[in-house]
Amino acid sequence: MAGSSGLGGGAGQGAALRASRAPLLFVALVLGAYCLRVLPGRCPPAARTLAPAPSPSEPPSSVRCPGAPDLPVASGPGRRRFPQALIVGVKKGGTRALLEFLRLHPDVRALGSEPHFFDRCYERGLAWYRSLMPRTLDGQITMEKTPSYFVTREAPRRIHAMSPDMKLIVVVRNPVTRAISDYAQTLSKTPGLPSFRALAFRHGLGPVDTAWSAVRIGLYAQHLDHWLQYFPLSHFLFVSGERLVSDPAGEVGRVQDFLGLKRVVTDKHFYFNATKGFPCLKKAQGSSRPRCLGKSKGRPHPRVPPAVVRRLQEFYRPFNRKFYQMTGQDFGWG
Repeated sequence: MAGSSGLGGGAGQGAALRASRAPLLFVALVLGAYCLRVLPGRCPPAARTLAPAPSPSEPPSSVRCPGAPDLPVASGPGRRRFPQALIVGVKKGGTRALLEFLRLHPDVRALGSEPHFFDRCYERGLAWYRSLMPRTLDGQITMEKTPSYFVTREAPRRIHAMSPDMKLIVVVRNPVTRAISDYAQTLSKTPGLPSFRALAFRHGLGPVDTAWSAVRIGLYAQHLDHWLQYFPLSHFLFVSGERLVSDPAGEVGRVQDFLGLKRVVTDKHFYFNATKGFPCLKKAQGSSRPRCLGKSKGRPHPRVPPAVVRRLQEFYRPFNRKFYQMTGQDFGWG
């Protein structure tokens, strides 16, 4: 009896010990889940896009969902609102330049970083997205730009669900020049990249490889066709990347009209930088000194054989013409 009593006492002590640990285990599990959910980490997997994932020759994306405290957003009066206008494309078209030019306007408040909400970070939720935005006063417009939205299949549906009245700005550029610029950017990060020709064509100068994102992004008509399933053409403004360089005040003036703003940003704000080959700001936002975009903008392009350029021009020609018909604008790319 004494032995059985001792065993019973041991079992009772073990049960008591397990019971005392249970709350600690529960707290640990809750804290672990909280850390995984809240602490900054990689964005959810990129949404399915019309432009396929980078090929093995391209470096994988390392973009993370931004954390609200790390972004240069304003504090003070006003409140954070969802954007009323988005620059949705295209990569290497001149979106950064346009955003910086628009930020000179006192009634435009724009997020400096690309949040990638509608393509990579959608699972964070709308409250998180709004928390990134700068504070605005009544009458001011909130904007952000993420060029990959234009080629992300889910983006138009998600943007429409948030705001069916959204104004959408697309900066487009000759797709051949855009592809070479895209390649130059990737080459600067991956020096061992195969040649532009090897990536743009299959089997030497065989069929154009539309699986390569640098080529596929330039199929503007295909991407726009998908967007028009959600937004009417009147919600879009198509900005010429070429004219943004040759006549920045004229193109920015069109954007200000589209946004319902007074034309405050004019030719007095720009000067042409012959070294970089594009316009710079005589007075940047929050500064009394002239300012050009960073050294990554206006980088020299690698030499591409004329035969390769001609082949790509021929390839894009029917897509360009369809794009002209869809938008009612002739961008002069041939």
